[in-house]
Amino acid sequence: MISFKTRLKETIYERLKGVYPVAIEDLDMAPTPDPKMGDLALTFPFQLAKTLKKAPRAIAQEAAPLRSSLVPEEDKIIIEHTNINPNKAAHIGHLRNACLGDTLARCLRFKGEKVEVQNYIDDTGVQVVDVVFGFMELEKKTLDDLEKLPGKFDYYCWDLYARTSVYLGEHPEAQTKKAAIIKKIENGQDPEYALSRYVSRRIVRAHLATMRRLGIAYDVLPCESTILHLKFWEKAFDLLKERQAIYFAAQGENKGCWVMRLEEDEEREKVIVRSDGTVTYVGKDIAYQLWKFGLLGRDFYYEPFAEEDGRTLWISTSTPTPGGPGFGEASKVYNVIDTRQSYLQKIVVQGLRSLKYDTQAAKSVHFSYEMVALSPKSLKELGYAASEEEKERSFLEVSGRKGLGVKADDLLDRLEDKARAEIEKRNPGLPTDEKQRIARDIASGALRYFMLKFARNSLIIFDFDEALNFEGETGPYLQYTVVRLNSIFRKLKERDGVAESDIVPPTDGRALLPPGLSEKETADFWGLIVAAASLDEEVLRSVAGLEFSHLAKFAFLLCQKFNGYYHKYPVLAEENKEVKAFRLLTIRTTKEQLQCALALMGIPLPERM
Repeated sequence: MISFKTRLKETIYERLKGVYPVAIEDLDMAPTPDPKMGDLALTFPFQLAKTLKKAPRAIAQEAAPLRSSLVPEEDKIIIEHTNINPNKAAHIGHLRNACLGDTLARCLRFKGEKVEVQNYIDDTGVQVVDVVFGFMELEKKTLDDLEKLPGKFDYYCWDLYARTSVYLGEHPEAQTKKAAIIKKIENGQDPEYALSRYVSRRIVRAHLATMRRLGIAYDVLPCESTILHLKFWEKAFDLLKERQAIYFAAQGENKGCWVMRLEEDEEREKVIVRSDGTVTYVGKDIAYQLWKFGLLGRDFYYEPFAEEDGRTLWISTSTPTPGGPGFGEASKVYNVIDTRQSYLQKIVVQGLRSLKYDTQAAKSVHFSYEMVALSPKSLKELGYAASEEEKERSFLEVSGRKGLGVKADDLLDRLEDKARAEIEKRNPGLPTDEKQRIARDIASGALRYFMLKFARNSLIIFDFDEALNFEGETGPYLQYTVVRLNSIFRKLKERDGVAESDIVPPTDGRALLPPGLSEKETADFWGLIVAAASLDEEVLRSVAGLEFSHLAKFAFLLCQKFNGYYHKYPVLAEENKEVKAFRLLTIRTTKEQLQCALALMGIPLPERM
C-alpha cells in the first residue's frame, strides 16, 4: 500500500504541478469519511484556499478533471518557451508564445508525459548590451544608481533601449565602445558584467510576474552567460569539427569563418563561427539543443531563483552548487518560437543530423506561430498615438528597437479594467476584492482563449471588445457557462441537500435512460455526451498537429451544446425524480469535461460572473 500511494502521489503531482502551487509532500492522503466517496482523499485544496483566495470545493472541482486516460510515449519532454530578451518589458507578442507553450505543457502532462518547461534567458545578447551601453554611456549610471531606480524597471529599460538604438544608428563610431562592452560581459568583467547581470535578472523577475498573471510557470531558467562560462559551445565546436559537420572557409565571401553547408542547397553555407572568432546565435543554439538531449557530456549547475506559488524555480549558474536538481536529458524537445525563426531552427536540426544524431533531430520540433498585432480601436483605448502612416494600417506590429508595441502588463491592466466595469454592472453588491479577483480571472481567460482560438499560422489582430464578449466565441463565454453549471449544483445543495458527489449512475439495475424519455431528448443527450466524451481525442489531435485551436473550438462547441440542452430541458424544476437525476448526471459529466478543457487551456474558473 505504501508503494501504491507513493506511485499515486507522483502521478497526481505530475498532473497538478503545472496548474497549482503544490509540492509532492502536500499531497497527503487520508481515508474518506464514507466508502461511497472512494478509498482515499486529498486535502491540498484546503491548504491552497487561502493562497488562491478560492473555496476549497472550487479548487477540488477544478483539479478533479486533471486526470489522464492516455498513454505517455516519451521518457521526458522539454518545452522551451517565452524566451523574452531580458532588456525591456514583455509585449503582446510574447504572450502568444507563452500561452501556446504553456498549453502544450498542460496537454502533454494530461496525456501522461513527463514534461520540463524551460525559459531561456539570453542575458549576454546584444539587446542587453544595448541597455548596458545606454546606462553607461548615455545616462552615466552605475550599479548603485540602477538599484535605486524606483518603479517599473522593465518599462524604464523599454524606453532606454529605444533611445540607445536611435543613438547607435546616428553615431556609428559608438559601435567600438559597444563591442568592448560585449567582450567584457562575455568574459565576466566588471562593471559591465555586473550591470548586465543586474539588468537581466531584475527584468526576468518582471517578466515572471507578468506571466504569473496568466498562470504560466517554469521549471528552470537556463542562461546564455552560463553556457559561455561553462564552455558548452567549445565542447559543441569540438564535436562539430571532429565529425566534419563544419569546415573552415579558406576563400570566398565567408573566408576565415567556420561554416556548415546547407542540405537544401550545397552551394550555400551558413556561418557558425565568424572570422573574428565569435560564435553566431545558431552555433550557440546547436550547443543548447545538444544539452537538452543529454548529448553534450556537460551540465549546468543550478541555484534557486524564486519561489513561485510554493514551487522552486531554478536558474543555471556556473558556480558549483551541491544538491541541486537535474534538468535536460530529454527524449523529445519542442522549441516554441515564431515563424521568423524557421530557417535558423532548420539549421539547428541539421546540426544534429550532421553529428549523426538522427533520432534526436527527428524529435526536435519547432512549434512555430505567427505574430500578434492590435486593432486601431484597441490601440486608441490604450492611449497609443498612431502616426499618420500607422493610421493607414489595419493593425500595429511590434518593433522593440523603435519602442513600438503594446506592453503585456498594460494590455492585461486594460482587460481587467474593462472586465471589472462589466462585473460592476452585473453584480454591483459584491465586495471590492471579490470584484477584482473575478476581473483578473476574466481578463486572463479572455486573453488566453484569444491566443489559442486562431490557427497558429494566422496573424492575430487583438481586439478588446471581441476578446471580452460574454456571448461570443470567447474565454468569458466559456467561463460563464461553467459558472452557470456550478450554480446548478450549488442550488441543488441549498434546496434539496444533495451534494454533487451524490449524483451517480443507477446502481440498482435500472437503465441509465429513464423510461418514457422522449426521442428528441434522447438524441440531444447522446449528442451532448458524445461531444463531451471526445475531449481526450481533441487533446491528442491538438498535440499531434500543434494546433490548439482544435481544443479551443471543442470547448466552445461543448458550451453551445450544453446551453442548448439546458434551455430545452429544465433540471432543478423537473418533478420526475428519475428524469431529474438523469439530467443532473448528464450535465455533471459535461461540466467535468468542460472544466478539464478550460484547465488545459489555462483558463481560470471564477466562482461567479
